[in-house]
Amino acid sequence: MSTYALTDATTMLHRDFQHLRRYPLMTISGIGTPTVFLLLFNYVLGGAVSAGLGAGVSYVNYLVPGILMMTVGSGCAATAIGVNMDMTEGVVARFRVMAISRGSVLTGRVVGSLIRTLLSVLLVVGVAVVIGFRPTTGPAQWLLAYGFLALVTLALTWLAIAFGMAAKTVAGANSSTLLLQFGPFISSGFVPASTMPVGVRWFAENQPFTSMIETLRGLLLGTPIGKSAIIAIAWCVVIALVGYLWARAAYNRDPIRY
Repeated sequence: MSTYALTDATTMLHRDFQHLRRYPLMTISGIGTPTVFLLLFNYVLGGAVSAGLGAGVSYVNYLVPGILMMTVGSGCAATAIGVNMDMTEGVVARFRVMAISRGSVLTGRVVGSLIRTLLSVLLVVGVAVVIGFRPTTGPAQWLLAYGFLALVTLALTWLAIAFGMAAKTVAGANSSTLLLQFGPFISSGFVPASTMPVGVRWFAENQPFTSMIETLRGLLLGTPIGKSAIIAIAWCVVIALVGYLWARAAYNRDPIRY
């Protein structure tokens, strides 16, 4: 990236953070929603679910990787809404006629979303530790887990930006990201996939979030990862590539909405 483009991207990143002050509820929601589900599942449903996990298995330990994946999805939803507001309000149209690097508009959004989401992950982990989450691996595995979450966040953020650009309204942008927010529910994030009915189990075992959650669970708790890491990284590459190409194509089209 040239110095010119880097300067423009930094300016767009600063603009993204300014939006946090203007719309704080979007950030609060991105942290609050997964935290509420963490408390709900652990304290209301945890007793019944943990009985099926076997003796000595802490449900909160099992639960947290799925909640962290939901945190990433919630952060991406806020990004999609912000991008759509720029599109529908004509901000992107003005950027297109200004003497700025085109790529900087998307880059600023992606970097801003990445920083916000990873900070949200730290806050949710803090709440989880308070209620009993006890990872069993060392600092190296923690760093790998955080790096892996950054990769997942990057991939889902590009897809969320594409969703935000393609939607015609803010409500449509929010609805289009529901799969990113609640996809972990139909995975191994909250209960083992083996306990689900046959058709649902097949979907849960083969959808992207399950391999991502199992990889994260293995890094934090030392459970077997197997091929999950390779599959998860492959999914991240595919999702990021599709999101990037889709977002770039949408940005290069006429952004004016009527």
